[in-house]
Amino acid sequence: MDTYRYRTVEKNVMTMIDAGALALGDKLPSLRSLSVKLGVSVSTVNQAYLELERKGVIESRPRSGFFVRRESRRLPRTETAPTPMRQPRPVTRIGLIQTVLESVGAADRVALDVIAPGPQRMPLRELGRITAAMVRAEPERAMGYAPIPGDPKLIRQIAYRSMEFGIPAEPDDPLITAGCMEALYLSLRSICRRGDTVLIQSPTYYCFLQLLETLGLRTIEVPSDPERGVAPEELARALKTFDIAACVLAPNFNNPDSSLTPDEAKAEIVAMLAERDIPLVEDDVYTDLHFGPKRPGTYKQFDRKGLVLLCSSFSKTIAPGYRVGWMLPGRYRQKALEIKATTNVSSSAPAQMAIAEYLRQGRLERHLKRLRTDLERQMDTMQLHLGRHFPAGTRVTHPVGGAVLWLELPRSVDGAELFFQARAEGVGIAPGAIFSTQDKFANYIRLSCGCPWTDELEQGVRTLGRLAGSMCAS
Repeated sequence: MDTYRYRTVEKNVMTMIDAGALALGDKLPSLRSLSVKLGVSVSTVNQAYLELERKGVIESRPRSGFFVRRESRRLPRTETAPTPMRQPRPVTRIGLIQTVLESVGAADRVALDVIAPGPQRMPLRELGRITAAMVRAEPERAMGYAPIPGDPKLIRQIAYRSMEFGIPAEPDDPLITAGCMEALYLSLRSICRRGDTVLIQSPTYYCFLQLLETLGLRTIEVPSDPERGVAPEELARALKTFDIAACVLAPNFNNPDSSLTPDEAKAEIVAMLAERDIPLVEDDVYTDLHFGPKRPGTYKQFDRKGLVLLCSSFSKTIAPGYRVGWMLPGRYRQKALEIKATTNVSSSAPAQMAIAEYLRQGRLERHLKRLRTDLERQMDTMQLHLGRHFPAGTRVTHPVGGAVLWLELPRSVDGAELFFQARAEGVGIAPGAIFSTQDKFANYIRLSCGCPWTDELEQGVRTLGRLAGSMCAS
C-alpha cells in the first residue's frame, strides 16, 4: 500500500509537468504543502521526490527545495488513426520476423527487443533451490515423462489460482504447454482449418502472425487503441462483413501497444461471439503485470459456453527458459489434448515440478509485487530518456501494465531501416512493420522494458535517438 501512495504522488507531479502546470525550472511544492493537498504523509512525498530525482526528473538545491529539471517532459501519447477494414489476406511477414528472432538469446547487444524479465528480476536462487530439491526428492518422476495434460500438482495450482481471480475452472481443466506459443498453436489447430479467416487486433504480436502463416490461415485486422484496446463496435462491424472462424485477442497489455480493453467491453465481446458460436483465443500472458492495485479481468471470466481458450505462461513473470505455459481450452479440451499428444507428447517434468512447488509455497504473489513496481519504474525512466534523445514528433504509449513501449516515430523514419542500423551498432529493437499484415506501422518500433536501467541501456536509447534523428534530417 505504501508503494501505491508514493507512486500516486510521483504520478501527480509528472501529470503537472506534462500538462505544463509545472514548467521546466519551476520549484516544486514543499513537502508539507503537497502532503496536505494529497492527504499523505510528509515522508511519502519525500520518498516520491527522491524517486523523481533518481530518475532525473527533478533536482534538489541546498536550502532551496526541489526544482523541475530541463528536458523532464515525457513524449506525447501515440494515437490510433482510423484505417479502412481490408479483405482477408494471407500473412506475409515471416522473412523480417525471422531476422528479428535471430537476436533472441544473444548476449552481445543492448536487448530492447526481447520481452522477458532481466535475470536480476527473476527468482533465480529460489527457483534453483526448489528445482534441485524436487529432483533429489523424486528423481524418477523428474527424469521421466510427465502426464500428457501436465503435472497434476501444477494443474491444480493453476486451477486454484484461476478460480481465485474469478475465472471458471475445474481442478483438472488446465493443460500444461511448452510456453504460451504452444498453447496458442494447440488452440488454433483445435478450432481452425487451413484457409479459415481469423480476426486479430492490430497491432498484434508478430509471432501470432508467424503462427497464422504457418497454419495457412487468413486474417482480418481490427484496430487496437493504445488506451482502450479493441472496441466492441469494431468487432461487430467485422463480424457483419466477413465470415470469421475464430478470434485471437490480447485484452490485457497487448503486445506491442500495451492496450487494456475495459472489462465492460470484454463482457460485450464475449457475448457477441457466443451468439454466433465463434471461439476466442485469449492471450493472457501479461495480465499479472498490472501496475494498479486491481488485476484486470479476462475474456474467460465472462465465458459461459466454453468458447474462450485462455492461453498463458510463466515466461514473462518467473522463468523464460523453463518454457512452462498453460491453457484453459474450454469445450475444446479433448481436441487440444489429442493434438498435444501427437506434437510433443508432454512438457518438461522437472520444470513443471519446480513451478508447482514455487506456487504451493506462496512465493509467486510476493515476487509479482516487486516485479510490477520495478517494471513501472523502468517504464517511467525510459519514457523520460526517450523524450531527451528522440527527434521532435515522436510519440510513445503510457501503459498501466505490461513490459513494452510502442513508439510512433516521425513519418520520415522507417522502423525496419532503423532496426538494421541499430543492430549494426549493437542495439536490438522490434520494427513496427512485423506487428501487422498491413503497411501502417512502418514508422513504429517496440522497446522492451524488462531489464533494470543501466548506463548501457541509456547509451542504447541515446544511440536509437541519434539514428532516428539522422533519418529525419536526411
